[in-house]
Amino acid sequence: MLPITIRKRTITADDIVPIQATVNEHWSRGRKHISRILCQQWKWFQPNGRLKDMACRELLLTLSRMGLITLPPRINNANNEKRNRCIPVVKIDQIPLQDKMDNLAPVELKPVRNTKLEPLYNSLIQQHHYLGYRQIVGNHLKYIAFIGNRPVACLGWGSAAWKVKSRDTLIGWDAKTRANNLHLVANNTRFLILPWVSVKCLA
Repeated sequence: MLPITIRKRTITADDIVPIQATVNEHWSRGRKHISRILCQQWKWFQPNGRLKDMACRELLLTLSRMGLITLPPRINNANNEKRNRCIPVVKIDQIPLQDKMDNLAPVELKPVRNTKLEPLYNSLIQQHHYLGYRQIVGNHLKYIAFIGNRPVACLGWGSAAWKVKSRDTLIGWDAKTRANNLHLVANNTRFLILPWVSVKCLA
């Protein structure tokens, strides 16, 4: 059963006792706090310097399911409230925009995550993208493209999938190279040109 590698971290039999000791010490603070403490102990960071606490929570949950450690009860519901929350509708001008790029103002791409424009992005994706809106797990970016003051498109990016055979074969990655370089790759999670916008070559 051990050693086992979870999220690129290998856990051996010698790790179980200190992990459980940390869990017991911070039992009342909850799983999120425990994962952050373990990340600090292990110096387990993302390339951007943030703690890999979500990866650590997955690791802890896997060890718990294997019967190797015992975790405190969840403080919050297992269903991610952000992931499943109702997305408020933001109403905007939907007058058709049909023209050539040469006749329009330059396209301006604005990052909107954690800005006052983020609810607009969420609303447009929920209403007009065939997959709807889902909260992205892990690192992610959100952009709205504007022509003048009118939003015309939305683009979303998230952390790359750990393993994609066709991608890794095309790039020529073996397991070690992928582990070293995966943080340089992003997944396009959403791409939406608003349905009332018809501008050739806009995409």
